[in-house]
Amino acid sequence: MKSIVQTSIAILIVSALLIYVVSALEKGSSASGGGTITVYNWGEYIDPELVAQFEEETNINVIYETFDSNEAMMTKIEQGGTSYDVAMPSEYAIEKMKENDLLIPIDLEKIPNLQNIDPYFLDLPFDPGNKYSIPYFWGTVGIAFNPSLLDGQTFESWDDLWDPSLKQEVILVDSAREVIGMGLNSLGYSLNSTDLGELREATDKLKTLGPNTKAIIGDEIVEMMRREEAAVALTWSGQAADMMYVNEEIDFSVPEEGSNLWFDNMIIPKTADNVEGAHAFINFMLDAEVAAQNAEYVGYSTPNQAAMELMDPEVTGDDRFYPTEEMRERLEVYENLGLEMLGVYNELFLEFKMDMEK
Repeated sequence: MKSIVQTSIAILIVSALLIYVVSALEKGSSASGGGTITVYNWGEYIDPELVAQFEEETNINVIYETFDSNEAMMTKIEQGGTSYDVAMPSEYAIEKMKENDLLIPIDLEKIPNLQNIDPYFLDLPFDPGNKYSIPYFWGTVGIAFNPSLLDGQTFESWDDLWDPSLKQEVILVDSAREVIGMGLNSLGYSLNSTDLGELREATDKLKTLGPNTKAIIGDEIVEMMRREEAAVALTWSGQAADMMYVNEEIDFSVPEEGSNLWFDNMIIPKTADNVEGAHAFINFMLDAEVAAQNAEYVGYSTPNQAAMELMDPEVTGDDRFYPTEEMRERLEVYENLGLEMLGVYNELFLEFKMDMEK
């Protein structure tokens, strides 16, 4: 009996040691290479070849998922069903995620490639000291248009969208902040306005755009413009670049009244299982050659100064996509308006869309 007990104890000890060793090995593989990370990003927002390259260089497997709005991304992370290790939210979403304690501080000592980022894009008001976020891409909101389908319009002003000659020619991106923001900017108001009178005035003006509005859609906006199914689109600069890559007739303009200057950033959510792997991925994406390849694939503007030196000067010198500091002065970054005010924007946008269906 005694020998049976001793044997049982020995088995338990060996089992415990095996569990400890396996656990230690797993942690070690996450720290020095190996393991898995789950990356949560916007659609078509990374060169797939780079994901494969990262996996090969680090032996870290990447599970890649996409979202179509900051709000959907934040809800998914807050629910905690999936252990996302890296995500790419916009600036106002980062502010909200900080408020809700959804972020893990980034150890900047583990991001040596941060030195490649243009200082202009660091230490911004939505994340002082880059405690929680690292720049990924940036850009503007403006008007993509096809001069070959138009009668000389140049879209230097938002009001040009209301030209009667554009009947059923204008596509709008399906996003409340962008569309309501356009209405606000067209009246000379801030696109971060919380004044209910200004918001009502902007919405009422947008309703008069109805005859010119062909559709309010998402990513399909790129293909419609490429195929010349519409002449004008309210869109992001990167989507405009995608259109122009296929159809050289298309041009892009940021109206003189001002518009949005946005920043997408890499963060580590509280859901992260592999924090070391997340740091490795972020640092990899900041490598000059990697960032240059990624920017050329995605079409958005890179904040990576070292990468820009490797890119085509005609691209990086194009102020439609890399606006000068003087041009940036009339652009605004989205602020976190709070849940209640965001609801107001969404309700007004829905009101506008329902009015379009009449």
